[in-house]
Amino acid sequence: MPDGELFSLASYNIHRGIGADRRRNWGRILEVIRALNVDVIALQEVETPTEPAPAAATLALLPRLTALGYEPLLGPTLRRDYNDYGNLLLSRWPIKTRHLLDLSVPGREPRGLIEAELEQHGQRVVVMATHLGLGMRERRAQVAQLAARIDRWQSQPSPPPLVLLGDFNHGFAWSPGLKPLRQRLSAAPARATYPARWPLLTLDRVFYTGLQLKAGGVERSSTSRQASDHRPVWAHFA
Repeated sequence: MPDGELFSLASYNIHRGIGADRRRNWGRILEVIRALNVDVIALQEVETPTEPAPAAATLALLPRLTALGYEPLLGPTLRRDYNDYGNLLLSRWPIKTRHLLDLSVPGREPRGLIEAELEQHGQRVVVMATHLGLGMRERRAQVAQLAARIDRWQSQPSPPPLVLLGDFNHGFAWSPGLKPLRQRLSAAPARATYPARWPLLTLDRVFYTGLQLKAGGVERSSTSRQASDHRPVWAHFA
């Protein structure tokens, strides 16, 4: 970790491991995660086996992530016969508390929020990881729920630093639909992350408070261009 750095994180929509060539390849996803080398990473569109899968299924992802030193916190939003699907938070910092919140809107794909309080060497950080819906009204309701959770933490006598990150499905840097979040939190510089080959839309974001942003950006390696339909966004805090 660079001198003076306290905390690093990233958000990555891995598209079920399916890359630009329409092939599922967990090795590429793991290569990108390994290169990011952050303390915490929020993943979206993750499939995790819930029971022994058919012979043709891909290798399980979780054991290969834990081998990189991460503790997984699953936030499934869909449950299937052989796989759960949804969000996953990975942390190298000890997870002290954890909550899964339902952000679903009736008639739309289920969505959720992972909320975890981390602590390392006496330093607390709250991390909130999510993947918002595709509909404008749906996202408006979900952003209101996120704002309420932020207010809950910020109303404490000594609020801990807080980071909110994920795939917000708002395509433009200053999308008005994210105004309630910008009113409460600082935003890392928005960079285009989708589609991975030629990014045009700023779907993936990092918001924060109580921390000093040291650097932020989008992973631009050739592997990240191929591994998923999104590129990961990252932020380092001093």
